[in-house]
Amino acid sequence: MVIRGRAPLRVSFGGGGTDVAPFCEEQGGAIIGSTINKYAYCSIVPREDDQIIAHSLDFDTTVKYNTKENYVYDGKLDLVTAALKAMDIRQGCEVYLQCDAPPGSGLGTSSTVMVALLTAMARWKGVELDSYALADLAYQVERLDLKIDGGYQDQYAAAFGGFNFIEFHGRNNVVVNPLRIKKDIIHELQYNLLLCYTGNIHVSANIIKDQVKNYEKKDAFDAMCEVKALAYAMKDELLKGNLYSFGKLLDYGWESKKRMSSKITNPQIDELYNEAKKAGALGGKLLGAGGGGFLLMFCPYNIRHVVAARMEAAGGQVTDWNFELRGAQSWITNEDRWQYDAVKVHMPNGNYEFKL
Repeated sequence: MVIRGRAPLRVSFGGGGTDVAPFCEEQGGAIIGSTINKYAYCSIVPREDDQIIAHSLDFDTTVKYNTKENYVYDGKLDLVTAALKAMDIRQGCEVYLQCDAPPGSGLGTSSTVMVALLTAMARWKGVELDSYALADLAYQVERLDLKIDGGYQDQYAAAFGGFNFIEFHGRNNVVVNPLRIKKDIIHELQYNLLLCYTGNIHVSANIIKDQVKNYEKKDAFDAMCEVKALAYAMKDELLKGNLYSFGKLLDYGWESKKRMSSKITNPQIDELYNEAKKAGALGGKLLGAGGGGFLLMFCPYNIRHVVAARMEAAGGQVTDWNFELRGAQSWITNEDRWQYDAVKVHMPNGNYEFKL
C-alpha cells in the first residue's frame, strides 16, 4: 500500500509581500494568484518496524528516524521531521518527496511540499482536515515550529487550489475568496502569459527579513500599500476579463514591489524583464519573494513567440505550464493485490498470454 499526497505550486499576480507580518497584521494584506500544473508529491509506504526513512528524490538524500526517539531538527529534511512531529507519526514508514520545481524558484515550493506531506499523513491516519485547517497547520509547522520566515499565501494557495483572492489579517484571520472566472478568460490569460526561469534560485527568508526591516521606511511602506491596492485592481480587471489592463497592472506591481527591498531584483533579472518589454510584453513580475526564480510575463498572443525568443537569448528558460484549478489531494494505491505474473486474453482467433 502507498499513500500519496499532491499539492500544486502557485503563481501570484499581485499583492506579494503584503501577507507578511507586521504589515498584514497592522494594515491587512491581500494577494491574487492561482495554482499551476506543477506539483509537490509525498508518498508514504508503511513498514512493520519502528524505522522511518525519508527520501528526497530531487536531492538524492535519505534521513532515518526511530519512532521511539524524539524528532530533532538537524538541517536534514527538517520539513519531513516537523511534519512527522506535528502529525504524531509513531509507525514505521518510508517517506518519498519529489517536487516539479527547485527550492527558491518563487513558486512556493517549501510550503507546497509541507502541504503535500501533511495531506498524505492525514490520509494515512484518517484525520479530516479541511482546506483552512490544512493551510493553518502547514503555516504553524513551517513558520512557528521551524521558524522559517515568510508569509501566509503559499500554504493557502496549495491547500485550496485554483484562482483565489486571499485577504490576510494575521493568523486565524485569513479569508480565501475563490474567484469565479469564466473559462474563456482563463484560456485567454494562459495563452498570453509566459513563464521564464531566470536560472537563479533565491533564499526567500533573507529577502523577507530585509522587507520586514524596511517596513518602518516611508517609501517601502508606501510601496506595500500600493502593491495591496493593485491586488484589488487586478482582481476586478481579471473578473471582468479586461486582460490588457491586467497586463499593464502587472508592470505597475513589479515597479512597486522593487521599492520594498533592494534585494528583490538584480541586473540579470532586470535585463530579462527589459528585453521582454522591448519585445512587446505589457508587463510582468518576478514570482516569490525576489532575487531569482521565475519571471511571469504578459504578452499579446501574436508576439508571444518573439518575447520568448528574446528572453531565451538573454539567458532565460521558457517553461511549459498551465493553470490547475484543484488544491491538495490524496489517494491510496495498492499494487500488492495483483498476485498474478501473466495477463491472459481470450480472443476469437485464439488465446494470448503476456508474461509480466
